[in-house]
Amino acid sequence: MEQIKTSFDFEKPLAELAQQIEKVKQVADKTKVDMSATLAELEEKLADTQQTLYSHLTGWQKVQMSRHPERPQTLDYISMICDDFIEMHGDRTVKDDKAIIGGFATIAGQTVMVIGHQKGKNTKERQYRNFGMANPEGYRKALRLMRLAEKFNKPVISFIDTMGAYPGLEAEERGQGEAIARNLLEMSVLKVPILCFVVGEGASGGALGIGIGDRVYMLEHTWYSVISPESCSSILWRSWDYKERAAECLKLTSDDMYKNQLIDGIIKEPLGGAHQNPEAMGETIKEQIISDLAVLKKLKTDAMITKRIDKFCAMGVVNE
Repeated sequence: MEQIKTSFDFEKPLAELAQQIEKVKQVADKTKVDMSATLAELEEKLADTQQTLYSHLTGWQKVQMSRHPERPQTLDYISMICDDFIEMHGDRTVKDDKAIIGGFATIAGQTVMVIGHQKGKNTKERQYRNFGMANPEGYRKALRLMRLAEKFNKPVISFIDTMGAYPGLEAEERGQGEAIARNLLEMSVLKVPILCFVVGEGASGGALGIGIGDRVYMLEHTWYSVISPESCSSILWRSWDYKERAAECLKLTSDDMYKNQLIDGIIKEPLGGAHQNPEAMGETIKEQIISDLAVLKKLKTDAMITKRIDKFCAMGVVNE
């Protein structure tokens, strides 16, 4: 049995069961006694506990899952899904923002433009990528690549995973709000299919800046909201101590978002999260991309754009 990766307090029962299984195996090896019945019972209990635990995660627990240090990021999905990838750099105005990566790629013989946030896996890489928090030039680079995709009539695939757009003074001076707003406008009328996947955190305008699409999906254990639970807690209660309560009130899970018709679907993750089996997660996303592109390519451009605009205009409308 593969080693179970546990990181959070709510996963402790799984770690304890895995430890018991390992001890029984060691005893069986040393004593040569048949422990198969005990092992089968423990493994069945472990499987049942996993199923129950991950099927009833709270909002805060899903936020924690989305931040797992071993969770696949954009570059991981590109390497798993794409046959090749040519990264493109710079916004042609300021510089190349490393928090957003993008370029042409091939998926199952189809050329696409892939764009996504990249947080980094270790301290050095996270600093290099600015923890996945893009500056205005990152969103302008993304827009430049989307226009390039439109010019050559290639679909756009975006992977969303950010704590938010970079909130620094210099980012505001260079027009952070305008850059994101421009992307919202341009993406809503882009003449090629756009598929968006929330693969980790989806926070505020930082996520929306590359999140307008014909299909918007969330992975099962991700979140998408106007604000993070910690920031919400600090504003409402002047403390981070209420982050769990804030996570429930924000209705930020994939189930809540789908129920409120804010996304088009939920992509199920391997048991225990995408980090437990990244290859299977990548294959699932790849199948979804191929399936959706086959449908969207049959639509006339004007009809596709009209459907995209109507979908987002209908969000938040209340009929009394």
